[in-house]
Amino acid sequence: MGAADFFAKHKETLDTALETIASRAFWSPYPERASGKIYGENAAEEGEAAFKARLGKPFQLADHPGEGHIETGEVSPYGIEMGISYPRLGVDEALAAAQAGLEAWRDAGVEARTGVCLEALARINARSFEMAHAIQHTTGQAFMMAFQAGGTHAQDRGLEAVTYAYREMTQVPAVARWEKPQGKNPPLVMDKHFKVVPRGVAVMIGVSTFPTWNGYPGLFASLVTGNPVIVKPHPMTVLPLAISVEIVRDVLAEAGFDPNLVTLMCDTRDAPVAKDLCLRPEVKVIDFTGSNQFGEWLEQNCHQAQVYTEKAGVNAIVIDDFADVKGMGRNLSFTLSLYSGQMCTTPQNIFVPKGGIQAGDEHLSFDDVASLIGGAVDKFLSDEERAVNVLGAIQAPQTAERLEAARSMGEVVLDSRAIEPEAWPDARIRTPLILKIDGSEREKYESELFGPVSFIVACEDIDDALAKWRETVAAKGAITAGLYADSAETQKKAEAVAQDVGVALSVNLTGGVFVNQTAAFSDFHATGANPAANAALVDTAFVANRFRIVEIRYPVEADTAAQAAE
Repeated sequence: MGAADFFAKHKETLDTALETIASRAFWSPYPERASGKIYGENAAEEGEAAFKARLGKPFQLADHPGEGHIETGEVSPYGIEMGISYPRLGVDEALAAAQAGLEAWRDAGVEARTGVCLEALARINARSFEMAHAIQHTTGQAFMMAFQAGGTHAQDRGLEAVTYAYREMTQVPAVARWEKPQGKNPPLVMDKHFKVVPRGVAVMIGVSTFPTWNGYPGLFASLVTGNPVIVKPHPMTVLPLAISVEIVRDVLAEAGFDPNLVTLMCDTRDAPVAKDLCLRPEVKVIDFTGSNQFGEWLEQNCHQAQVYTEKAGVNAIVIDDFADVKGMGRNLSFTLSLYSGQMCTTPQNIFVPKGGIQAGDEHLSFDDVASLIGGAVDKFLSDEERAVNVLGAIQAPQTAERLEAARSMGEVVLDSRAIEPEAWPDARIRTPLILKIDGSEREKYESELFGPVSFIVACEDIDDALAKWRETVAAKGAITAGLYADSAETQKKAEAVAQDVGVALSVNLTGGVFVNQTAAFSDFHATGANPAANAALVDTAFVANRFRIVEIRYPVEADTAAQAAE
């Protein structure tokens, strides 16, 4: 099939996606249930077998530039042997290969590029079981989370980026006839052609914890707007993006394009390549998720490129008088446990008035609130099977070390413990650590402690709690925030803070919606309005500056224009 066939094949999906980004309603074309009936009776077994077949072997990419393979040091947090090496690619080779197919990809047009991207996403979706195992054993996500967040929800975000880009690229007509009356004289007539032109080579730098969810928006936004993409995975989490690159390259080749429009560049912790690559003048777009240090370096040094970053932030919950504290506890127990706090949306700071709160007819002291939250988490994780399926594994040893060191930072409300499941005896699994500290200890809570560490912070009153939330977000950034308050006045104050510091706020979540989860096509992930991120996934600003419009004009003689009109 060609690119035009792919566009026609997926046109209905695109049309529905266009409608949904306008309505912000619920919709997904990629089923999140890991059901054999949906993906095929043998899909689960075939996906696991495909993953296992990758282990202990060089990862092959047909016609990929470069020579030899590189071992990145990729290790499963669950303790299994990976032993995969990946194609070795130098900076010069990568840039030359990316640029070779740029002109043909640019000239193919919006519909052709959109069709290729939609087909690639559909094929990634069809291999969701294989991807889930790859994501589980590189990131540490539990299997179901890997299938959903790393699989279908990531695919949603990729499609969302394609949809926004398609809408923006088609806002301007490809051709227009311009005619300006000149009174008794013949009109001035011009034929104007408007060309969507890519910026140039794009680089997508993957993160260790959510390589697909955070990576697909940039990858597909750049590709659909005409930019070749060099995918640079985190060295500890290569396989999910390597499989993705393999699939996209297959679709490009089948559609008659140069597969090197998407390439894989791997490195190691000891010999990183991202700085050398991103400083090159050929690189015009950079997408990055990861540490503040490197994100800020990219922003400050890569002036030749449009740089999109999501970095660390300090997410918070503010608690005021609230009747349904049991519902709050149940909701927070899942929120604080999910993927062991290794989400950029997980709350770290829980601000509570030191005089306590009113829970309906009952007054709860500060210590009562802390005990309620700690007890809810402890109860939730008392079932080991459920705990393993929610917590997943700690992706990096450094995160586990940080957790151990944090014990001395405050009074322990709930201690962290290791879980050693029979299926994964060598897995790095830890329950959350919850500490009580005073609001004056700002040096402890104002910076992110990535992983399953939370502070319950004693504040003077609710206004002080809101002020401390404001101050930390303004200084360090945040992706999410939560409020529990029955008072309409408190809710309005919190809404004002959220707008002032540019952070998404969720109010009074007690059911099946959680502050650290967002839905594609409806929720915006990050705002780009505080230090945690300079972009949102996904909005118009995320896609519109990846291409420019170049206008070409031809004059039309008056008699020719008249004949055409007749």
